[in-house]
Amino acid sequence: MKTYSRITGTGSYLPPRRLTNADLVAELATQGVASSDDWIVERTGIRARHFAAAGVVSSELALPAARQALQAAGVQAEDIDLIIVATSTPDMVFPSTACILQGKLGVKGGAAFDVQAVCSGFIYALTIADSLIKSGTASKALVIGSEVFSRILDFKDRTTCVLFGDGAGAVVLEASTEPGILATDIHADGSYTNILCVPGHVCGGSILGDPLLRMDGQAVFKLAVGVLEESARAVLTKAGKTDADIDWLIPHQANIRIMQSTARKLKLSMDKVVVTVDQHGNTSAASIPLALDTAVRRGQVKPGQTLLLEGVGGGFTWGAVLLKL
Repeated sequence: MKTYSRITGTGSYLPPRRLTNADLVAELATQGVASSDDWIVERTGIRARHFAAAGVVSSELALPAARQALQAAGVQAEDIDLIIVATSTPDMVFPSTACILQGKLGVKGGAAFDVQAVCSGFIYALTIADSLIKSGTASKALVIGSEVFSRILDFKDRTTCVLFGDGAGAVVLEASTEPGILATDIHADGSYTNILCVPGHVCGGSILGDPLLRMDGQAVFKLAVGVLEESARAVLTKAGKTDADIDWLIPHQANIRIMQSTARKLKLSMDKVVVTVDQHGNTSAASIPLALDTAVRRGQVKPGQTLLLEGVGGGFTWGAVLLKL
């Protein structure tokens, strides 16, 4: 009998500190940086974001999200034999945030590792977990996106510091005889490394290069709208589906304009697009599972519906997953 993988539970966590645009604008003004709520909303659709407290690391955001997903799935932590954490802001150089999270869950033995594909990270991680379950290597997986992007922002650069937030989202993915994940599609093009990056690294106890996020916004936008449509078409074709089969589009929550452009290309009403960017900002690898869990708990997304998840991020990386919940 053929083995498939299905999402059986979702969870998420946002750090308590919530900053509206007005809050952030006021903080930036103390550093001589000018911005406004209107400017941010018009260009991005973002109205608020959450920032982790000093000293709080990615595994600490991932833990409550993971526990919530486990509870929703009716699965115990000791039943999990695979943990994949998608993050660009790990707790430390090594070991992986996934291993640290495994320890905090009080379990051992199953595989645990991180995936670094920036804002496409959750799509990459879900694709890997799906493959490992289908091959019989794993049977129950925790797939998590967790980020503390506030640590790598330049608060003197108003074009980037207003975009990002912190948070975590998680799913439990289990082996099943019924199709869940219908198709996946992931890609990268390293020739675009410089349009979105944090070009620094640790060497000899010091940071060499620039440890803060740098982005060419226009170049990212132009590339994103093209590759997102290509990846969406690819998974639909692989699954033998069409635009009309999509109940919900759950895209990476980067910018409302990118999301609107993707919806138009797929002939989808924005009523079929899950939007959380207004309240969460861009939480990188956490944004898709955060949006998924939010929609599930709101009652928007329901079991049996067909979902298109897609993301694009630094690398340049992109991908999509088509699944039936």
